[in-house]
Amino acid sequence: MNDSYISILEIWHQSMYYLIGLAGLLTIVIFIGYYVVLLTKSDLKAKYDFVSLNEIRWFRLGHFAIGAGVFFSLNYFNLLIKKETVELAPVWFFVRLFTSLCITTLYLYTVTLILKYYYPKPLDKKLKKLRYTARVNPNTGKKLKLLSEEEEDAYLDEGMQAEEDVFSVDYDVWIDPDSDYVKIEKYKGHLAALECDRCGFQTLKLSMEEIIKEPSDTADGEIKKEYECSYCGRIKRDVVRLSRQTSPELNVSNPNLLIDDPLKNGTTIPVSVNVEILSNKGDIKNYQFQNTEAASKFLSEFNFNSLDSVAEEV
Repeated sequence: MNDSYISILEIWHQSMYYLIGLAGLLTIVIFIGYYVVLLTKSDLKAKYDFVSLNEIRWFRLGHFAIGAGVFFSLNYFNLLIKKETVELAPVWFFVRLFTSLCITTLYLYTVTLILKYYYPKPLDKKLKKLRYTARVNPNTGKKLKLLSEEEEDAYLDEGMQAEEDVFSVDYDVWIDPDSDYVKIEKYKGHLAALECDRCGFQTLKLSMEEIIKEPSDTADGEIKKEYECSYCGRIKRDVVRLSRQTSPELNVSNPNLLIDDPLKNGTTIPVSVNVEILSNKGDIKNYQFQNTEAASKFLSEFNFNSLDSVAEEV
């Protein structure tokens, strides 16, 4: 047997031993580090923000460290148990290396699927608990009251109300009925909206798209987009490049827009969906969405019991 090959096996075996410990230490640091950082957030809103932005990312990183430990462990114990076999037939070294890699890949793939499709539901429960746990008046230690959607408008300025109207931001208002203490917390809403560069609120929505130059097989096209702020009325226009067409019917820059004969020659394209909801009390609410997918999502989550006043989506 080649002495150099045996030496390489010994070095590899020893390396796996130390790398197992390193992967285990890294796993502990990641998971314990996450909860230590979380514990340093004394405010529930700060905990909410940290968990919503970081928990899945940190958990994924921790499981990658576990996956590395699995790979190192399989290689170490395979060489330890079947040392003579590996020494006699070098091909078994690569077979076991490939097997370890496959098992590690399967583990990481499974963890990725769990974190992507299953874990968001328990995470949402955790976030709701953080969001709706009663806040405390720092001056008196008394629990605060969370106002309803109708009651909180008295504590929100017009810009904040406009953000809620377009579902880009959701505000929670906590008050102490026995004092003037008010705590307002800002959360991400159901629909995306841009921040207006004039008023600073997230109320800038796409209102119109117009094809000014159609893409072809040899040249890029151009589309003019117009955004309107529902609070301050700011109009913002931008010209976006459209990639060359790979299909005669589909705009590759925006698959929702079909380039067909009726939409040619710079025709303005409607890009909004209006939804009108009528309650059994005769109240009406009008909402505007940028596409049918956003409207469908809103309707699936809409609570008809909260329809107590007339509000119009601008």
